[in-house]
Amino acid sequence: MRDAGHSNRVGEFRGAVGPYWALRPVGGGLEWEAEPEWVRALTPAERLTVENALRNLRSSRGGL
Repeated sequence: MRDAGHSNRVGEFRGAVGPYWALRPVGGGLEWEAEPEWVRALTPAERLTVENALRNLRSSRGGL
């Protein structure tokens, strides 16, 4: 998901927290709350970019 309300951060949807959605950075990190009206699904091209970045990160750390 892309959160336009927080500098276009990309995160995984973790659930609803009251009127907000909880998102977590792809690859781990601290969750943040996002206003649903500012969040949208990634386009296929954006999703590929994120998946490749995550694979590269895991590879550089020695994991798969």
